[in-house]
Amino acid sequence: MIRPALFATLLLCFLPSPPAAAAEPALATVSERSGFLRTGRYEEVVALCDAFAAAHPEAVRCFDFGVSPEGRPMKALAVSRGGALDARAAQERGLPVVLMQGGIHAGEIDGKDAGFLALREVLEGEAAAGSLERLVWLFVPVFSVDGHERFGAWNRPNQRGPEQMGWRTTAQNYNLNRDYAKAEAPEMQAMLRLVEEWDPIAVIDLHATNGAQFEHDIAIQVEPLHAGDAALRDVGLALRDGVIGDLAAQGSLPLPFYPSLVEYDNPDSGFEDGVSPPRFSTGYFPLRNRLAMLVETHSWKEYPQRVRATRNTIVSVLEHAARDGRDWLRTAREADARAARLAGRPVPLDYRATDTARTIEFRGYAWTREPSEVSGAPMTRYDEATPQVWRVPLRDEVVPGRSVQAPAGGYLVPPAHAAWVADKLALHGIEHVRLARPLPQARLETFRADSAELSATTLEGHQMLALEGSWETERRDVAAGALFVPIAQPKARLAMALLEPQAPDSFAAWGMFNNHFERKEYMEAYVAEAVAREMLAADPRLKTEFERRLREDAEFAANPRARLDFFYRRHSAWDERHNLYPVYRTGGDPR
Repeated sequence: MIRPALFATLLLCFLPSPPAAAAEPALATVSERSGFLRTGRYEEVVALCDAFAAAHPEAVRCFDFGVSPEGRPMKALAVSRGGALDARAAQERGLPVVLMQGGIHAGEIDGKDAGFLALREVLEGEAAAGSLERLVWLFVPVFSVDGHERFGAWNRPNQRGPEQMGWRTTAQNYNLNRDYAKAEAPEMQAMLRLVEEWDPIAVIDLHATNGAQFEHDIAIQVEPLHAGDAALRDVGLALRDGVIGDLAAQGSLPLPFYPSLVEYDNPDSGFEDGVSPPRFSTGYFPLRNRLAMLVETHSWKEYPQRVRATRNTIVSVLEHAARDGRDWLRTAREADARAARLAGRPVPLDYRATDTARTIEFRGYAWTREPSEVSGAPMTRYDEATPQVWRVPLRDEVVPGRSVQAPAGGYLVPPAHAAWVADKLALHGIEHVRLARPLPQARLETFRADSAELSATTLEGHQMLALEGSWETERRDVAAGALFVPIAQPKARLAMALLEPQAPDSFAAWGMFNNHFERKEYMEAYVAEAVAREMLAADPRLKTEFERRLREDAEFAANPRARLDFFYRRHSAWDERHNLYPVYRTGGDPR
């Protein structure tokens, strides 16, 4: 195997020739000066942000868009030669805004170093010539800034370089790429405010992946492609294929899917494509009718190679956005209008790959799989000296999973939950309004759970909740101060993703309404015994139903508590709000 230092030296021969500005320390990264063996600390981001703005004041603005829990500034650079270095100017000029974020997982820091390298080259005219006149590049070098400073040599044990890197999660131990929908981390809240202000047409999320060892060096996934607005899917496909074509022409072996094996550590199991839920960036932004690209360099490639591939991706995206970005904006505006007309139509809440598979030729290495003398489990060993083409299945026919009909009017959140839900919706830019008057006996749709299953373990500090049930029409009193969320708005899909109880990243799924699915009141057994006898004597039909259950349901007949609950649930003492989802759907606009 080539040693990392020698590999870096050889690889630099294939990097674009650095412009004269590369010799200027103020605009060169620690990574570049070390031959892409190391990465700098966060103080370098702060210094470079200021240095680029000072060197190119007509084209670069450095600004803070938030503060991390440990008190670090969250830095962004607005880059353009189109006369727009703030969000209002970009919108007034109709310039497409492309947001690129590095370090959402700060151990996967390729995007930071590649981004600064590409930034200098683009500003000096060495790459993506003329692009900055036709777009705004919004660059966040490091999203998880506190995670970046949890620095160590083995923070990514399955990754080759840099010598030290940051940590996967934030100082509060949040994984930011699980937080887009629930928007819990302060860093994510800052990012969503940035997104809402600038409204980027495309968001490029820069990562390094994990997984098996193989020759492919980068994966490019784009949505909408399998999901979202139909016209935007065409745009997403063209962008993905265009960037993949550019990368292939520059010597990469790009993939159009995330190369995670279906069966852990077993190459024969092949791969499966899909659509991420909106906890992830590529699942979130399509719900806003915007493009999202997940860039995953392969962690087993040496750091210089990963930085080069990421730099090439950044330049490619800028070139495509400069050429086609105004068309993207037009299609997105049309998608906004279409989304505002989703009332009454079926809308997918999630997606799945079908069982249909095709065989692909995948550039891997020779491998063996045998029991491990350490763990005792089957273990795969790869021989990087022996490239091998794997003929493996790929399931990439992706279809909607669960779909629901969008409400005719929108959602109503009772006053008990209106305040915190309003705060969340505001972060996402979802339209909502407080009702000044009550709605007595309003005709609504309500969701009652037939089953409510709590996860056995927590995820991101939450006990997840899986609900089965259905929407039914009934009349309920709604007090003044309730929140109305109209479906007739551009972010209708996002509103449904958060408020439909069975959506995978809804507020309900993340356990934010778990209290409503806990039983709080009980009827003691001796009271229930007396009540049951009174009800049996007073209602012959109830007596017939009870006796039928005893005959036909052995499990019920053998369960004393279930038998008493049979009567309690039919008594006026029963909590009619138990398992009632505390968000309603309305068929009209109650304002």
